[in-house]
Amino acid sequence: MILDIELVVRLVVAAGLGALVGFQREREHKPAGLRTHMIVCVGSALFCMVGAYGFGGNLTDPSRIAGQVVTGIGFIGAGTVIFLARQHIVVGLTTAATVWAVAAVGVAVGAGLYILAAVAALIVFGALYMPHRW
Repeated sequence: MILDIELVVRLVVAAGLGALVGFQREREHKPAGLRTHMIVCVGSALFCMVGAYGFGGNLTDPSRIAGQVVTGIGFIGAGTVIFLARQHIVVGLTTAATVWAVAAVGVAVGAGLYILAAVAALIVFGALYMPHRW
């Protein structure tokens, strides 16, 4: 019962941290916004927790799940990047990076590393408000 409460808290924390980054993307009218970032963060946290606790106490390697999240999220991130050949510009790269980063935040939350996850989310959030050019 106590473990169940802890795991639910992890999902809620993941949702909040994903929403923090997604809120900024939503405000900027980017292709992946609040809901996408929340879902990616919660999903990656859930994958991590299932890898660690979901197989009835059988000895598993949860780090394998984290590695697969990194690989799998690349597919979603690639979908947010658009290359406009005529203008020679790439659009959506920062949003793809934020989706990738919130997946890592979700894995950290899933592993119970709340402070690490929160600091990472705040760094990503802060980076989004930095000037584009110095």
